[in-house]
Amino acid sequence: MEISAPSVSLSVQAMKPLYGLHFLKAPFVIKTLAFVSISIAFFYIGNRWSVPGSGGYQRIIFFSPTSASASPRQVSFSPNLGKSFNLSAVISHGPEQSIAPSLNVGATVSAATALTDAPPPPQIAWVGIVDENGTMSDDFDVEEYDSQLVDDWKYNEREIDTTAPKEGDGGEDQISIKSYQLCSESMKEYIPCLDNVEAVKNLNSTRKGEQFERHCPAKDKGLDCLVPPPRGYRRPIPWPKSRDEVWFNNVPHTRLVEDKGGQNWIYQENDKFKFPGGGTQFIHGADQYLDQIEKMVPDITFGRHIRVVLDVGCGVASFGAYLMSRNVITMSIAPKDVHENQIQFALERGVPAMVAAFATRRLLYPSQAFDMIHCSRCKINWTSEDGILLLEVNRLLRAGGYFAWAAQPVYKHEPSLEEQWEEMFNLTTRLCWELVKKEGYIAIWKKPLNNTCYLGKEASSKPQLCEPDDDPDNVWYTDLKACITWLPENGYGVNITEWPARLQNPPGRLQTIQIDAVISRNELFRAESKYWNDIIASYANGWKQMELRNVLDMKAGFGGFAAALAEQKFDFWVLNVVPVSGPNTLPVIYDRGLVGVMHDWCEPLDTYPRTYDLLHAAGLFSVEKKRCNMSTILLEMDRILRPGGHVYIRDSITVMDKLQEISNAMGWNVQLHDTYEGPHASYRILICEKSLLQIPEVKS
Repeated sequence: MEISAPSVSLSVQAMKPLYGLHFLKAPFVIKTLAFVSISIAFFYIGNRWSVPGSGGYQRIIFFSPTSASASPRQVSFSPNLGKSFNLSAVISHGPEQSIAPSLNVGATVSAATALTDAPPPPQIAWVGIVDENGTMSDDFDVEEYDSQLVDDWKYNEREIDTTAPKEGDGGEDQISIKSYQLCSESMKEYIPCLDNVEAVKNLNSTRKGEQFERHCPAKDKGLDCLVPPPRGYRRPIPWPKSRDEVWFNNVPHTRLVEDKGGQNWIYQENDKFKFPGGGTQFIHGADQYLDQIEKMVPDITFGRHIRVVLDVGCGVASFGAYLMSRNVITMSIAPKDVHENQIQFALERGVPAMVAAFATRRLLYPSQAFDMIHCSRCKINWTSEDGILLLEVNRLLRAGGYFAWAAQPVYKHEPSLEEQWEEMFNLTTRLCWELVKKEGYIAIWKKPLNNTCYLGKEASSKPQLCEPDDDPDNVWYTDLKACITWLPENGYGVNITEWPARLQNPPGRLQTIQIDAVISRNELFRAESKYWNDIIASYANGWKQMELRNVLDMKAGFGGFAAALAEQKFDFWVLNVVPVSGPNTLPVIYDRGLVGVMHDWCEPLDTYPRTYDLLHAAGLFSVEKKRCNMSTILLEMDRILRPGGHVYIRDSITVMDKLQEISNAMGWNVQLHDTYEGPHASYRILICEKSLLQIPEVKS
């Protein structure tokens, strides 16, 4: 049989690749070997890292599914039979879960302790405030009320080690804070910017009251300890009972009792101070005095047309305390002078008050803030220095508002007092104020509604109108100006509705706020109001059970938080702080019928220690951390917060770790919560409670 050469040749050539090592170069073989090598490598790495004690993760544990009628659940596992695993490293748990230290996975879990199915994630009701067209929408909801945010706020007492280390030098993020020292007992009423003795000594003059103004310590001399309460301090008496009495040990000063006891201001009875409601010019009580004012000028309808009042030289603030029952909120102010504790008494009573003085700078309130300004024997010479102090009153008084003056020149006929009255009458006439009523010891003027009278004055007449470029709402460390503030030609500040409608109506001055707004400012205003209304409504039942009275909103915006509290009928008052680092929204806040103040949180606030029951800060720290240390702000918060008081901070997760660390170092009780958006949101809520710091007894 013949075999053809070509066939043999092809067969031999086809078999050649099967001999030698050349077959490894085939693409299929290369891919197969690579896959096998990678698989072996991953298996070795995974096996090495899952060995207990190697520093890696434990092997995955599987829980066998069972039906309701099946036998108790068992734990099955990868080949780790007989070994113990710490399930806390595997199972995500929250504050309501209890995790055993270890579990033998070879054992059967009893039915009583069987692991239950994880609940489905909560359905999020929030649908946003910007609709699909990119415009603002009011159609949104906020999370339900979580009782744990309120019920866990308890009142505690604890001691702080007075030898604890202080915060070191260097960047704040690199500092590990363990505990803050307790300040000396002599600092129990310390107001840093008003108790700077060294700065006052270096003043060139105190003729105009410069010593009563802000003189803050240098940054390296700021507060670095916890201000203690006086010995025997007790939780304040709740409102409304606190209007009439406070604990003696909380404000242990008898100077006012000695000086003003005969004028029905205050008296001491056992372990309490009592406030019968009188004043120097209304010894028969504030209610009778307020009735007299309304009868003198029928257009003064407290709680409707007159909503926001400034009481200058307020004493113990009985005037403002009794206006509260007439739906009027009064900012009571007085300097820290010989009767320095009068503002402290006012705040302890639960009345809005601040330490402030008419001296050389503008007060920290906007133009056209107050519907009425009241001065009863306030010991201010309104006509000195070309009437510059009364011109500040004119700046603060709303167009069409009233100035009530109860003083000896009004009713006494001694030559010197008659001369003072004549000077006052002439100055108010040049300010275009109308004397609407003078009766008994009270005189009441009304400010004009527009600039018509001002423009009709002679060019040489004094005081002159302020320069057109003067901003009457620029108040932070701004000197007083001896000129008449222009009223807006468009009527902003005048055309506001009566209370309570003004609380939710966007005021005209909203359009003047310097903010970046692509959409309507009115929609922004309403969206903020709805946002806080929904949140406060969800907390209403829990918060109303708490003994809160004095509240501070540290970054108030348009005042939506305070407006929501008023809308929900909380018996609180709120000081709305507008930080200097943001837009000045104070005019809007006052036009709503609320009170507020301009402030820089890199400096201390002009109030006494232990002033507020609740401090609210939404989005504050993520902004201010660029300007000053967060510890500076938190130590100031501790100073002004009452023992047993609460702090509600809503801010970015980027600041929460540091806030927790500092809060713990101050001895606060701290809880961190997710927002309604869940654990992956960029914001968290930090709930804190201040403990009562006890000064350790010195052992002999």
